[in-house]
Amino acid sequence: MEKINIQYVFRLQGDRQEVVNLYLDAQTLHLVDDTMEKLPSWTNLNFHQCPNCPLTIQTHPHCPVASHLVNLLTICKSLLSYESIHVDVVTPDRVISKDTTAQKGISSLMGLIMATSGCPHTSFFKPMARFHLPFASEEETIYRAASMYLLAQYFIRQQGEKSDLELEGLSKIYSNIQLMNEAMAKRLQAIIDKDSAINALIVLDIFAKTLPDAIEDSLKEIRYLFKSYLKPSD
Repeated sequence: MEKINIQYVFRLQGDRQEVVNLYLDAQTLHLVDDTMEKLPSWTNLNFHQCPNCPLTIQTHPHCPVASHLVNLLTICKSLLSYESIHVDVVTPDRVISKDTTAQKGISSLMGLIMATSGCPHTSFFKPMARFHLPFASEEETIYRAASMYLLAQYFIRQQGEKSDLELEGLSKIYSNIQLMNEAMAKRLQAIIDKDSAINALIVLDIFAKTLPDAIEDSLKEIRYLFKSYLKPSD
């Protein structure tokens, strides 16, 4: 099985270093199973289960997202959200480095894990995970999310099905992510003392909350980039 390796190197204060290697199946973009053989009880599907979760405990005893976050929390437990760190993200195509805070570094990695965990609600973000862009700005994320969704509509149209050019489905996707983030925060609050993981999730959730109501306005702000494609205004 061909794998895609994405590595996060966290360089912490006091010459500490934490390295996280994620391996994605090159075809399915699922995280290659790195979960513990015996998972903690807070990963059980019915522990603060998302209200919109389509899974059942009979088929999925453990929450896919929570199961893959277990290893990450080992790092989070030793970090405060405002702690200054340096992060190197190594992908097959490039290395991206940034001096940032613990919560932003963890948030970037957490978003990648969630997208590739096998959760039905986050699986829509697999194309963005394949072309991972850590530390993306809000404008970059809007551009990437809308572009991804509209390309998906192109493939849907090729199948002879009706496409959604109004981005209504994208708003629904982010609304579901918002509910998932709220439930995941309750899981994390039950088992961690430090605040880096919670605040990392909040960083992700802020965008999930604002995007459904702001898609049209946000896209208007980047419309100027496409003047070459558009007819001149009267």
